[in-house]
Amino acid sequence: MRPYGDTLDDGATQLSFTLPVEWSEAADEAARQLVARMGFNDVSVVEGRRIATGFSYFVVYARTPVAVDVDAIRAPSVKTAAMSMDQIDAFVRERIGRKVRVAGACIGTDAHTVGIDAILNMKGYQGDYGLERYKEFETFNLGSQISVEELVRFTRERDIDALLASQVVTQKGSDVTNFTALVELLEAEGLRDRIILICGGPRVTNLLAAELGYDAGFGRGTLPSEVASFVAHRMAERLPA
Repeated sequence: MRPYGDTLDDGATQLSFTLPVEWSEAADEAARQLVARMGFNDVSVVEGRRIATGFSYFVVYARTPVAVDVDAIRAPSVKTAAMSMDQIDAFVRERIGRKVRVAGACIGTDAHTVGIDAILNMKGYQGDYGLERYKEFETFNLGSQISVEELVRFTRERDIDALLASQVVTQKGSDVTNFTALVELLEAEGLRDRIILICGGPRVTNLLAAELGYDAGFGRGTLPSEVASFVAHRMAERLPA
């Protein structure tokens, strides 16, 4: 399978990027040659403009000869069968027998709380209520710019069952750095094996989360009930038979 533009399997692709150069026709040509050297064909610069002193922005159309076999790719989802808030509460009462303690925060210096708020706040997201509204969840939203040390300390003091770490800012891999630091500190404190650890953000995938040592990863478009259902089922799985 290849990207689709005008005709199925035509390889048509749109790229956008910034170059540290004043805009000119020569800058347009530099952008075109750069994309051609990446292995693309039929390269055309459709937009080039100055965005700041010494910097220009480009939009480029091109075609790629590269294809992938989607059927051979394995990237399992963590989303379980759809359950309503009432169904999840009933499941927790019957299978776990006590309230589930959940804490979430936007870690590091990241101040973007839209994602973690969508999952935890009562109003939720797209008509799907957040975990604060669940009767069988005790939910703590610690907000933004929470250090991993503070989050781990809170986890220990409140005997948290499930920990949600959110990261929106990804420049220079800051999301991976912070997610990794959290896992390592939990392991050092002897807490990792007893909690359900989840990471989230617009660039998070379940595959990435697994590679970093998390139980699950939830990306863009995730509903609160999907997270709540995963936590409830994973806790039930860990209970002795």
